[in-house]
Amino acid sequence: MIRVSNLTKEFFQGQEKTKVLKGVNLHVKEGEFVAIMGPSGSGKSTLLQLLDGLDLPTSGDIQINQQLLNNMNEKERTIFRRRHLGFVFQNYQLLPTLTVEENIAFPLYADRKINKEHEKTITNLITAVGLKGIEKKSANLLSGGQQQRVAIARALVNHPSVLLADEPTGNLDRAIAEEILRLLLMFNRKQHQTIVMVTHDIFAAGFADRIILFRDGVIEKIIARKDEDYAEYMANFMA
Repeated sequence: MIRVSNLTKEFFQGQEKTKVLKGVNLHVKEGEFVAIMGPSGSGKSTLLQLLDGLDLPTSGDIQINQQLLNNMNEKERTIFRRRHLGFVFQNYQLLPTLTVEENIAFPLYADRKINKEHEKTITNLITAVGLKGIEKKSANLLSGGQQQRVAIARALVNHPSVLLADEPTGNLDRAIAEEILRLLLMFNRKQHQTIVMVTHDIFAAGFADRIILFRDGVIEKIIARKDEDYAEYMANFMA
């Protein structure tokens, strides 16, 4: 589903060059749940932005769903992102005066009017994320956990090939965070939704099939839940 090859990303501040990604190679299978961890400045959020087509790499290739993002112009990337990628933000990014169902439906208006099939999708998503009964409630009246549920449903309304999540539980307490993580896991397990999640929380990362540890712009280690040393690695990391 995702193939990243020899990816580099450089930023300039005045005359000073900073290399954030230094030849990253990564494959993510269809239906896989991957967590990306690392200290601040390690490059994990930059990688997520590149996967979403919000920026272009300095060099290297990004292929998603057999399409090469870095060969697309800005308009083509925007259309590809809208139709094939879902993004869940840490701070929700909802439109506060719109209702729950209006926020979820919002991405559909970019390409077309909403038809009966779309209405069914929205209704099913509202039920799936546990928001049935408050569809008409304005987003600014929701709790943080409810807002993140709306954000997840909105990201999934176009049936994206890949769901990208940037610290989706960063603003939530542990109990609500676990609810959100179990919700993501449900979509991953039942609907085979491919998920790439950036997180600083080892508890959140533990829900993923694989953890990719970033440091100084490179992948330092990849560990899978099925690996023999997974439990030991997690315990050491949390110590």
